[in-house]
Order: sequence, then C-alpha cells, then structure tokens
Amino acid sequence: MIEIKDLHKSYKMGSNSLHVLKGINFNVEEGELVAIMGSSGSGKSTLLNILGMLDGADSGEYYLDGVPIKDLSEKKAAQYRNKFLGFVFQSFNLINYKSALENVALPLYYQKVGRRERQDKALNYLDRVGLKEWATHLPSELSGGQKQRVAIARAMAAEPKVLLADEPTGALDSKTSYEVMDLIQKINDDGNTILVVTHEKDIAHMCKRIVHLRDGVIVEDTKIEQVRAQEYV
Repeated sequence: MIEIKDLHKSYKMGSNSLHVLKGINFNVEEGELVAIMGSSGSGKSTLLNILGMLDGADSGEYYLDGVPIKDLSEKKAAQYRNKFLGFVFQSFNLINYKSALENVALPLYYQKVGRRERQDKALNYLDRVGLKEWATHLPSELSGGQKQRVAIARAMAAEPKVLLADEPTGALDSKTSYEVMDLIQKINDDGNTILVVTHEKDIAHMCKRIVHLRDGVIVEDTKIEQVRAQEYV
C-alpha cells in the first residue's frame, strides 16, 4: 500500500540546511495499523507530511497503492489526497459554523457526490462512530472526544485507501483517548490501513507495529502484540 525508498528531505535555514529525513526506507501493507514514534525533531511530522502529499521529498521514491507520488502540481496533489487519504488531526480541524453532519459530508462534496448521497453517507458514518443523534450539533456543542469522532467519521466518509492520524489522542484525557483508539482499532479490523503518529507509548501499543524515528532515520521497526483499547474503555 505504501512503499518508500531512500527518502531524503532538507529545509533551508538561512544560509544553512537542516537535513531532516536521511534515507528512509519504509513499507506498509494493506490493512496494517502502524504507530510512528519519535521525539520532537526526529522527522516524524515531516514524514507524515510527505505521506500526506502536503510536502515533497528532495530525493527518493514514494508509491501509494502502486502510484508514484512525485512532482505533483497542487491540483494533482489535492486530487490524490481526496482519492487516497483520510486525515485525523490532534486539533480536530472541524469547521465551527457547520454541523457534525456537514463536517463529515465535506470531503464528499469535493468528490462531487450528490447532496442526498452525501447526507446519507455522512449520517451512516456518524452512526458508525456513535454520534448519529448529534448530527445537527455544532462543534462548540461537542466534547473533545466527540469532536475527534466526528473528525474520524469525516476522514472515513470518503473511503480512503489510507488513514493518517497525527497525534489523534494528544488533546484528550486518558479515558477518551482509549475510546478513540477503540474506534480506530475497529476501523482497522474492517481492513483499513492506518498510520498513527504518537508520542504516547500506551497508544503506540494499541497498534500492531511500532516504527521509531531518531534524527531522521528509522532506528527500530517492530511488530508487536496489540493491546486492545476495549480493555480500558
């Protein structure tokens, strides 16, 4: 599903250059649930931005579902993001003046899905995350955990090949974090490929594989026995 070969990325810092990714080799099979860990400055956010087509690599190869991702125009990158990827962020990134239903339906609008089908699909995904009764509520009327569930429903509504979750539990208390991870695990159980960037060890162990980054290189890549979040919910 994801294949990365010898990926390098640097950023200009005045007259100097900061080498952030230093030859990343990384594969993810369809249906995997992978945690990406690393301290601040390890390169995990840069890697996620490249995986999400929000940034480009300086050199190396990136294939997503067999498609080479390189030198994309902004329009083409946006088309590929809509086709291949769903995003979940720590800060939820919901539109404050739109209801939960309208937020979930938004990516379907960009896919040019008809209004009635958009609403039906969005309501179905809200139902799947346990928030059907909250469809008409604004984000300001939802708890942090409910906002993240709406964000997950929005990401899944477009039926992406890969779900990228950037610190999805970072703004939540422990109990709510485990509820969100229980939902992510259930989505993965359905065969969806998910990458979770996290600095929390307990959250990482709720995935099936942990990739550790340090100073721009992968220092460890281990399949683990998954801890089920349901045990703590």
